[in-house]
Amino acid sequence: MFDLVGPWGKLRRPIVRRWGLSGRVSRRLALLPVVLSMTAAGTQLSDWTPALPGYEWSFPRDHWSHPGYKTEWWYLTGTLTATDDPARRFGYQFTFFRVGLSPEATTLTSAWAASDMIMGHAAVSDLVKKEHVFSEVLYRATPLLGSFGDPGDSLVAWSRAPAGTDGRWTLAWNGRGFDLHATDNRQGLELTLQTTAIKPLVRHGIDGYSRKGTGPTAASLYYSLTRLETEGSLRLGEDAWPVRGESWMDKEFGSNQLGVTQIGWDWFSLRLDDGRDVMLYLLRTGAGAIDYAAGSVVSPVGAVRALGARDFDVQVTRRWQSAVSDAEYPARWSVTVPGENLAVDIVPEVADQEVVSDLVPNLHYWEGLVQVRDAQGRRIGEGYVELTGYGTNARPAI
Repeated sequence: MFDLVGPWGKLRRPIVRRWGLSGRVSRRLALLPVVLSMTAAGTQLSDWTPALPGYEWSFPRDHWSHPGYKTEWWYLTGTLTATDDPARRFGYQFTFFRVGLSPEATTLTSAWAASDMIMGHAAVSDLVKKEHVFSEVLYRATPLLGSFGDPGDSLVAWSRAPAGTDGRWTLAWNGRGFDLHATDNRQGLELTLQTTAIKPLVRHGIDGYSRKGTGPTAASLYYSLTRLETEGSLRLGEDAWPVRGESWMDKEFGSNQLGVTQIGWDWFSLRLDDGRDVMLYLLRTGAGAIDYAAGSVVSPVGAVRALGARDFDVQVTRRWQSAVSDAEYPARWSVTVPGENLAVDIVPEVADQEVVSDLVPNLHYWEGLVQVRDAQGRRIGEGYVELTGYGTNARPAI
């Protein structure tokens, strides 16, 4: 869960990163800071639709895009195991972001005119090799580069693959879950997955109205499919596997989430072996204090209990510093939810699961597969953690 308005105020070159970092600068990227920061001439944040309570949800329609809101994302994370080699395990992330440039459809007749940008991130953590492979795309939403589907279409969003790779990245609704495809020849990455929901859709906060602060518009509209049965194929370099696993999908849209003093967040999505699912987020100030916190616990049958800041506690017990961005991130946590009789240790499966963009300068965040352990150190679940706003000039522009 994060948002971009000039994505995070930073830009780099199209990343080619497999554990390390390499790549080349494309001259056209020099224009991206201008494109991303301008939104539309004369447009103010107040011109965009705010996330407000009482939103009238309608599914499956709300799986598609919501023009008029400034930012929107479809976020899938999960664990995969090779069906022909159970020792090969992976974590994955696949995300499409819609970044609004104008709150209204463009009236220009040019085929290059766009009201939105589409950004995609795909990453795989190889738990055997302890490597993290990342790819990204960033395009104007135009007929030749990418777009967002209309409700009723199977295709929710698509974009061209990265430069040098034929084909498209796609996200589609199959009637029971989401299907996705991402490919990048330079990174040696190809991911094709089909998912099916095995628990009911849940809305966070107050019927999907998820507050991120005390301000009147500091909120998003937020729902999840916390357990998706997953199968498909994965290729890394010359190796390829049929895979099975389980995924979590988050969907958020809104126009103004972070307050002026907030610089980022820590977000947890945890699937416990007892059937419960836990989502927590903590928003931080520049001084490192927790400015706002909330979450949800989903029962094995799908009942949702909203959590406030006093209902849980998160303590950082270890840290890790990136050799690429130089940012220092939390790297292990003690999490307690007394009302759920839950006290767990959250441990990353791979230390370096940092995403460092080459398309958006200074865009870096940690997004990684974690293991959930009990007080005796036994594995009792798994999940993903996202850490944003760490390091120099790393505040998401939301």
